[in-house]
Amino acid sequence: MPIPRGSMVVVALGAAGRDAPQAEDDDPAVLDVTRPGARHLAFGHGIHHCLGAPLARLETSIALRTLLSRVPELELAAPADSLAWIGSGIIRGVLSLPVRYLVG
Repeated sequence: MPIPRGSMVVVALGAAGRDAPQAEDDDPAVLDVTRPGARHLAFGHGIHHCLGAPLARLETSIALRTLLSRVPELELAAPADSLAWIGSGIIRGVLSLPVRYLVG
């Protein structure tokens, strides 16, 4: 949809990636890493796309794969709906993420 000349545009980063559902039963508020065609603005877009994006994706992939292979029984230690979220409109995340795992 075109934005009329002179219109004010406000970027709400907390809403980034929350597109309209792609299917009737799809929920844009649910993190679904298997969702086809998932687009987001985390690394910018077009000419302003972050040069470090491939490295950040690689580091994240390695870190998560290593963590989950070394601690396969890692699980959330509190109900997901009880987590407290950061109240900022710029950063989206939880204040703390309690987890538990077996030592052995």
